[in-house]
Amino acid sequence: MATVSAAGIPANSTVYVKNLDERIKLEQLKEALEEIFSEYGTILEIIAKRNLKAKGQAFVVFDNVVSATRAIEEINGFDIFDKPMVLDYAKTRSDATVQREGGSDELEAHKRRRMAEKERKQAQEALEAQKKLKRPAAAAESTRPAKTTKGAGLKPTSGATTAVVPDEYLPPNKILFLRELPDEASEEGLSAVFGRFEGFQEVRMVPGRKGIAFVEYETEAGAISAKEATSGMPMGEQGKPIRVTYQRQ
Repeated sequence: MATVSAAGIPANSTVYVKNLDERIKLEQLKEALEEIFSEYGTILEIIAKRNLKAKGQAFVVFDNVVSATRAIEEINGFDIFDKPMVLDYAKTRSDATVQREGGSDELEAHKRRRMAEKERKQAQEALEAQKKLKRPAAAAESTRPAKTTKGAGLKPTSGATTAVVPDEYLPPNKILFLRELPDEASEEGLSAVFGRFEGFQEVRMVPGRKGIAFVEYETEAGAISAKEATSGMPMGEQGKPIRVTYQRQ
């Protein structure tokens, strides 16, 4: 029995299905997939989503690798809604598989790693997009005659040439930056909120500056959990939402 697919993906209990008809309703699609794949073993869950990136795709999670392998070998190319399915092993384990094999703690760690990877990709995509936006302007500058007037030879400031990643897409690190805090926010009060998360070390207020603070954790995982749980949390007498991002490095 194959231990890796033709694409080099290690055998596992989740089947990745693509080339599905995007016009079919999700419930109808899931029912059809369950009917086809249930012949090969016990299905833990079928994952299909409505968002644009996930359209035409699904994941069928079996309770063992043997069932997934048999399904891939026997029905790859099978027509469903007049389109041939393309099957392979999933590149990552499903939540259901992680919980069954490693329990709740492993599942939470798995989710944190996935969220960290997602945010890293978003940060990279944002940076690449900004670089592309800046290229035409840079090209236009290069076609202009060189200036020999006052100021020639001065080096440009770094701020004018460096693409700035939006706060929402900063890659994870172990320090959080809090903004839009209520004026009455204190180190003790913030510690009570952020100290609930694993690896909490300290809250650092900024002398002479209201509305901002830093929270440090031992690892990125603790900071990720805290950010997910507290971003947009209402705080203070007026209940205004606070902003929580990763510290800019």
